[in-house]
Amino acid sequence: MARNKINEDEELEQSFDLAQLMRLAHYVGPFKNKLILAVVIMVISSGLSMLIPIFIKNVMDIVSITSFTGDLSSEEAIRQILIYSGLTLLISCICAYITRQKIKLTSQVGQGVIYNLRRELFLHLQELPFSYFDDKPHGKIQVRVVNYVNNLSDLLSNGIVNTITDMFSMVFIVFFMLYLNVRFTLIVMCGLPILVFIVLFVKKRQHRAWQIQSNKQSNLNAYIAESVNGIRVTQSFVREGYNTDFFNELNRQSRRAWLDAVKYNFILRPVIDNINVLSTAVIYVLGVSWLIRGETLITVGLLTAFTGYVARFWQPIMTLANFYNSLLTAVSYLERIFETIDAPVLVKDKEGAGIMPPIKGDVSFKDVRFSYDDGVEILHGVSFDVKAGESYAIVGPTGAGKSTIVNLISRFYNLDTGDITIDGISINDVTIRSLRTQMGVMMQDSFIFSGTIMDNIRYGRKEATDEEVIAAAKTVCAHDFIMSLEDGYNTQVNERGSRLSAGQRQLISFARAVLANPRILILDEATAAIDTETEILLQQGLSRMLQGRTSFIIAHRLSTIRGADCILYVDHGVIEEMGTHDELMQIEGGMYRSLYESQYDFLKDSVSA
Repeated sequence: MARNKINEDEELEQSFDLAQLMRLAHYVGPFKNKLILAVVIMVISSGLSMLIPIFIKNVMDIVSITSFTGDLSSEEAIRQILIYSGLTLLISCICAYITRQKIKLTSQVGQGVIYNLRRELFLHLQELPFSYFDDKPHGKIQVRVVNYVNNLSDLLSNGIVNTITDMFSMVFIVFFMLYLNVRFTLIVMCGLPILVFIVLFVKKRQHRAWQIQSNKQSNLNAYIAESVNGIRVTQSFVREGYNTDFFNELNRQSRRAWLDAVKYNFILRPVIDNINVLSTAVIYVLGVSWLIRGETLITVGLLTAFTGYVARFWQPIMTLANFYNSLLTAVSYLERIFETIDAPVLVKDKEGAGIMPPIKGDVSFKDVRFSYDDGVEILHGVSFDVKAGESYAIVGPTGAGKSTIVNLISRFYNLDTGDITIDGISINDVTIRSLRTQMGVMMQDSFIFSGTIMDNIRYGRKEATDEEVIAAAKTVCAHDFIMSLEDGYNTQVNERGSRLSAGQRQLISFARAVLANPRILILDEATAAIDTETEILLQQGLSRMLQGRTSFIIAHRLSTIRGADCILYVDHGVIEEMGTHDELMQIEGGMYRSLYESQYDFLKDSVSA
């Protein structure tokens, strides 16, 4: 899979279908009781509110009878009007209370569904292999977990209940309209084919427009995330102007896409309003003309009540249209959310995988071949054996495959062919958790989480005591600089450790790895950002800590790995040389010897200068 660029729209690997929409119903399932209760009370509210136009009709007829025929006394007319007014007020109060309860229930349902959906999405991201994150800008992943899920809130909180309720409301309304006058009802229904035609016309265009908008929003979010993380580099190279221009272009694309998408949402409302006004006008024209002709079935009260139902008839249709708009909008987000949830966990426990027993430390590579998703082979038949307690250093030029080798030991990627065994057990035959919990890994990126220094070191072993954390820090010579901070081990550090120097971040990461007390320790450029004086002290602590543990050390600074039991020189995915420092130095014209001597000459020239 080719890596997606920040300003490149993502292509959906699987388009949306009805089955995916039904998946959303799966998340609503745990809250079905609250959802059903909300629907029931809203149906009751809707049914009660349908009586109000009948009350208005009766009041209008009472006024007409009293004014024109005198068949009803003023006192009786006022009494009946007060009764209908009181009933109207009572129903309005009941409906207001029911609406309040509906809002409470639907909010609980909507937020509960969003919580579970976001939780499943985040948990799945924790299991996805490194290759998934290698292929996507992290901002585009973040927008799915935060923005896209949030955009489903209104659909889940109100859309479902309102839609179901309004469908019942339409049944009630049509019933009362037919009860009052069949001819008027048929006239109102003539506007539905026009609405259906408009809906079918905009459906596909609206869906595509919101897909484009979600892509542009994703691009913008990805660039913002990258810009924030790289702000120091930006300011160091005075790239603020370029970054602003690039951001403005992405921002313009996002704005344009949103405007193009939202215009389809605004089509249905004026169409429905116009149909409503037109049908109401026809009802008034015909109703008044029939009233003038003296048709006995037409009264002022009936005409007033029916036009009231006409307005109510188009209200649920408007709600259904809004739900339809929200659904098409949500579909563009659901596609990305489900695409992420469906992303295969390529590195996972195989069926029947066992628990890795306590590791002694024998590691064996057997004709290991590996390639990333682009199909280009990185390692070509790598084989070597490590005895428990031995330290193996891996050196070579950039891009030679050094980090790939150590990443495969922890099974961050799957092998193409070959096998890696620990104590004679294939790492493919045991659970990933039981394997990695017995390893300590310090990668090139010394990532520091927001929180205290104590918490960052304890990340290596959550149950560790404060004393054990401090002991680990002392082992890697981090204790003194930590105690010099304002709150010592309780000093708060920002995300990615921006308050700390690169060397300090590496020492904390080192302490984190030491605290894990692993049987196998992997150090990938662990001392790259540490000054020489600290490195000398660190080596003394590490020499004690590495005793009895199998270790793999990647280092460009060759002076740090002279004491390794074996040194592997890797180039182009092949082990070109293997042996101790002294053995490799005896190879005339050897790659390791040439590299070591070039570093020695460089340092000598630097000192002379």
